[in-house]
Amino acid sequence: MADAVSGAQPRRIIHVDMDAFYASVEQRDDPSLKGKPVVVGGDPQRRGVVAAASYEARACGVHSAMAMARAVRLCPSLVIVRPDFGKYRAVSAQVFGIFREVTPLVEPLSLDEAYLDVTENAWGEPLATTVARRIKERIKADTQLTASAGVAPNKFLAKVASGWKKPDGLTVIPPERVEWFLQQLPVDALWGVGPVTARKLQAIGAKKVVDLREVPLEVLREAVGGQAMWLRQLAVGLDDRQVEPSRPAKSSGSEETFAQDLTNLQEIRGRIVEMAGDAAAWLDRERLLARTVTLKMRYSDFTTITRSLTIPATRDRAQVVQAAEALLERTEAANRPVRLLGVSVKNFREAEASVIVPDLRLPFDLPE
Repeated sequence: MADAVSGAQPRRIIHVDMDAFYASVEQRDDPSLKGKPVVVGGDPQRRGVVAAASYEARACGVHSAMAMARAVRLCPSLVIVRPDFGKYRAVSAQVFGIFREVTPLVEPLSLDEAYLDVTENAWGEPLATTVARRIKERIKADTQLTASAGVAPNKFLAKVASGWKKPDGLTVIPPERVEWFLQQLPVDALWGVGPVTARKLQAIGAKKVVDLREVPLEVLREAVGGQAMWLRQLAVGLDDRQVEPSRPAKSSGSEETFAQDLTNLQEIRGRIVEMAGDAAAWLDRERLLARTVTLKMRYSDFTTITRSLTIPATRDRAQVVQAAEALLERTEAANRPVRLLGVSVKNFREAEASVIVPDLRLPFDLPE
């Protein structure tokens, strides 16, 4: 609506979101999983979490980021599949290849969702609805997976629209229907409003998005602080953020919370070496060099520390591992039980021309 208000031609933004991506890939590749409640994630005996849930699992109340142990209690017939990120990245590359056939203005949000600005597009399609429908058809033909899409004049509305009719949905919000659509939305549909913020907003009388227009700004600021003006803008359908096609990874790494605290220094060292090796392998795949290695450690009393070391830019495994081992010496791991370990790399520069794809591995261990 911002463009419409100013008199300029409204932008045509599409938000595409693959349906239950990791779980759907697993069901596609293993026909025995079709129709079953499937989750991708960690071991319920080791504080694992759900990374993705099939729609059959969601029908039981299971959702991503849920503790796997709770998911199993909700759905005793749950099928748990360990993640295969190499496979998910390969499918993601196919999907993003389709996006980039249409427009260079593609903003990745994760492996399985992105914004596209198709105001002008390589297909020469004047209607964004047609572009979205063709993209969905291509994804289905090339990957045998479904995606949901939202079409709108801005990013906020497009993202809300893509979740409106999942799975395999297509929801279009033309400029003249923005107000009608906003009238339907609960306040927790707003960007950045989670359960805690939603309760605060409901407490000041804002149960629906449009209610925020009537809340005095000072009252809204008292409830949500610096978010107040942003939420007020969204409540009238204004969002002038551009689609940003370049979103390089700022860091990459992994971490693990252990079912039993680690007390053996050699075992701790071995875990760190493994994580550092994984980080170096990612650097090699992405043709990146890292200048900083960071070690994260949480002791048994939940005290969490980070230690970082700046090194000459590298993707060499031995050098990354050596830096991580040096950081271990700056901890109390020899004297205190360790509950969580993590190793990451950051401060990148390109080793050679390459496309930077964010590393979006999730931690499959739930801190307590």
